[in-house]
Amino acid sequence: MLEREKYLRLAACLLGVLLLSACSEKKVDYTSTAFTSAARHKSTMRCYTVLGRTYQPTYVKVGQTMEGISSWYGPNFHGKQTSNGERYNMYRKTAAHKTWPMDTMVRVTNLENGKSTVVRINDRGPFVKGRIIDCSYAAGKKLGLDKSGIAKVRLEVVGFAGKVESSQSIARQKATKTQKRMKLNDFGIQLGAFAHYAGAKATQKEYARLFQQNRKLRTVVKSTQEGGKTLYRVWLMGFDTEAAARDFRACQGLEGPIVRN
Repeated sequence: MLEREKYLRLAACLLGVLLLSACSEKKVDYTSTAFTSAARHKSTMRCYTVLGRTYQPTYVKVGQTMEGISSWYGPNFHGKQTSNGERYNMYRKTAAHKTWPMDTMVRVTNLENGKSTVVRINDRGPFVKGRIIDCSYAAGKKLGLDKSGIAKVRLEVVGFAGKVESSQSIARQKATKTQKRMKLNDFGIQLGAFAHYAGAKATQKEYARLFQQNRKLRTVVKSTQEGGKTLYRVWLMGFDTEAAARDFRACQGLEGPIVRN
């Protein structure tokens, strides 16, 4: 009876994961683009702290919006390296955002004069209270920021990696709930940490058999160096969001921390 209950619970959890992963959104992976390498994408999506405040980058989807204050930056930063590894060019329409992924295409609309332009995120910032985006000089000039300095704006995600979706396409995706979204990192659950590789491998195989019904999930062994010694960690990966990983962990009665590849 206990064995039957165990597998009924497992079936319910697996169904939950399938439902969470079966949404119709089309994922855009953070692999290399014409502008940003996969390694840069990965590093810029890690949690970071500036001026005592911690920021957690997150995924976005086409049609997502945000409102706040925009500023612009120009000559003092021209030629300097941006967060995605490019050299800042004040004459190109790019921008800095604190949490949205690199190469996210954003339509910025100045709510004070109605002017708008599309920028590509390639930097982190601005780190001034109340500001949500820092536009390049070219984008700022298009919006009229070269005269006002700052302005209240509305941001809308309109594409990724240089490709801009049409207004009709965005409206259709919203209506059918098929918005493309930028996929960030692979979330998972740590199943154990071992001093010996054999122990980690045995645990990996055990959980691989347990969750083999769900092709989305996979168990991996990650080696790390701690105190001059190698530690082998076993991770259950394949969750799109931290929430999905947490729900599955609770459902399964697992106790390991949530991890991010």
